[in-house]
Amino acid sequence: MKLIIPAGDFAAYIFDLDGTLVDTMPLHFRAWNRAMQLAGLKEELSEDLFYSLGGMPTLRVAAVFAKHYGLAIDVDKVFHEKEALFTEMMAEMKYIDPVVAFAREMHGRFPLSVASGGPRVVVHHTLQLMKLAHLFPVVVTPEDVTHGKPSPEMFLLAATKMGVPPEKCLVFEDAVPGIQAAEAAGMKWVHVDSRIP
Repeated sequence: MKLIIPAGDFAAYIFDLDGTLVDTMPLHFRAWNRAMQLAGLKEELSEDLFYSLGGMPTLRVAAVFAKHYGLAIDVDKVFHEKEALFTEMMAEMKYIDPVVAFAREMHGRFPLSVASGGPRVVVHHTLQLMKLAHLFPVVVTPEDVTHGKPSPEMFLLAATKMGVPPEKCLVFEDAVPGIQAAEAAGMKWVHVDSRIP
């Protein structure tokens, strides 16, 4: 995978986590598939639908799946079941090497942050497990904002916490909602296609 870095005078970098820094998306898909089947889904979850929602807050993803498949579910219960299933798989996580290498290269030279649609406890646990937490003093999750991606709120908060104007931030993202959020925040972005080795 080759990262295409746009031209610009960047003063800070914001990274999504799942599918951007760490190759967790296949694990999240397996966890969602099982959780939705436990909630009554009678078929395999659509992988394309799943990937189209990347970066969206987990509770919203559950609601979108339920609506798409016409299921009446307890969104909170499915959310907790999915996160428990994902936690059991965390030992299988791997780095997305070019992105992690870029973050390590910029560490100590520019402010770095993570803005992830995952629950705060899971995001911090992932960063600790993967020995990445020291790179990112600023971590923003849906619990910190009113609206998650594709709203720009998470990226704008990350920029504020880093003390850098939004237009000086470069965002690394793997999914459409995150790219939409970056554009709405007035930030340039790098598309990380985690589905291509």
